[in-house]
This record gives sequence, C-alpha cells and structure tokens, in this order.
Amino acid sequence: MEKSDKMVVGDFSVKIKRKKNLKNLYIKVIPPEGDVEVTAPISVEDEEIRLFLLKRMSEIIKVKSKMKKQERQSKREYVSGESHYVWGKLYRLQVIHQDGKSNIVKTPTKLIMTIPEDTSRESRERLMNNWYRKELVRVLESVIPSCEEKARIYGNEYKIKNMKTKWGSCNIDKKTIWINLQLAKKPIECLEYVLFHELIHFIERNHTDMFYSLMEKLYPTYRDVKNSLDTMPLESMKSGVENDNV
Repeated sequence: MEKSDKMVVGDFSVKIKRKKNLKNLYIKVIPPEGDVEVTAPISVEDEEIRLFLLKRMSEIIKVKSKMKKQERQSKREYVSGESHYVWGKLYRLQVIHQDGKSNIVKTPTKLIMTIPEDTSRESRERLMNNWYRKELVRVLESVIPSCEEKARIYGNEYKIKNMKTKWGSCNIDKKTIWINLQLAKKPIECLEYVLFHELIHFIERNHTDMFYSLMEKLYPTYRDVKNSLDTMPLESMKSGVENDNV
C-alpha cells in the first residue's frame, strides 16, 4: 500500500510517499533538477516529516545546488562533427548520405552513421538510440551474470528504458530491473554499480545501513563510481518512454 502527496518546506516542494511496511524516513534528491522526495511510514504525521526535512535542509540545499551546476550537453542534432560517448569514450560522429538501409558502425575513433539524405533529426535520434540499446544489451549479456554470481542475488527479468531521472529501478516482488539506456554512454563500472544497487534492493528494500554495508562488501569502489556518475555531463533529453527486454 502506498500513497503520495506534497509538502512545501522552505523554498521548494517536496513529494511525500507513504508506505505501509516502512519503519524509517528517507530523503532522496533526484537528478537532474534536484527534486526532493521523502519516503515515510503511513503512520508518521506531517509535522514529523517537516522537522525531519528542516534538520537536513543545509545538506539538501547543497546537493540541489550541485545538481543545478552539473554540466549538460547541448541538444544533439546528429550531424557530422558532433561528439558522442560510448562506454565513457568520446567518438566523433560522421554522417554519410546514402540510399538504402540506415545503420551505424563504430570505428576506433568515430561513429559512422549511414542514412538517406532526407532523414529527419527525429529518425536519426531513433537510429542512434536503437544502436545504443543493442550495444547495452551486448555488454549486459556478460555483466549481468558476473554481478549476479558475485552478489548471489538473481533477477528474473532485465529491461532497458530511456529514463530522465534514474539510472536504474526495480520491481522487488517481480524481481525485474530496469536499466537506463544512457548508461551505454558511461564507463562500464557505472553500469556495474547500478546493477549491484538494484540487485541489493531485492533483499533490502530501502537505503538502510544494511543496504550500504552490502554495497561496500560487493562493490567497494561504489562511492567513487557514484560520484563520477553524478558529475559527468547530463544528457539533453526528454523523459523516456522506450523500453525493451534484455
């Protein structure tokens, strides 16, 4: 059982999510805009949540400010000369106009996009996202078993979604994990970090001390990887609606 409402604290609005089986209060500052969300037990009164937020106000403001200052890439037009990342490495895009089937080929330094001359920007973006999805599926086929075996935690289903505010999410009851398509642009260790994070949620629902103890045990460098992921340039993108099974 879960219900949501909102509360204004200081200069910003906070989303409040109440859960039946929760024992403690948790704060989440969500990228890219720094939206604040509190997860609370259903029995907790609004005033207790307000005091909880006020005590942590300076930390919340600091995190929100950091997110606002984070570098953002300009909107991609998918034309020759643009820079595009694949697994943390920068590639230059070369567009070749040619009749026939559209495709993308990766060389050591370039992504070569072959398309008909009248291909729209939206079609080029869709082609690029489909290529990234195939690349992410290819890597996940080896990374998922490796992470599962190390954690001794196993998922039933993995899906890819182009998400705006999360690197990953999961359905604990169904043991389904969603991976953000944008992770194909980040170093592979960022993908590993997200997989461990979501797998651990299968046995520890919330970000408790036990959760972080398990993260420390399974992926000792997770803090450094998370910091890198949080400071890399953000994509200019719409919230995602695309998803696919891995």
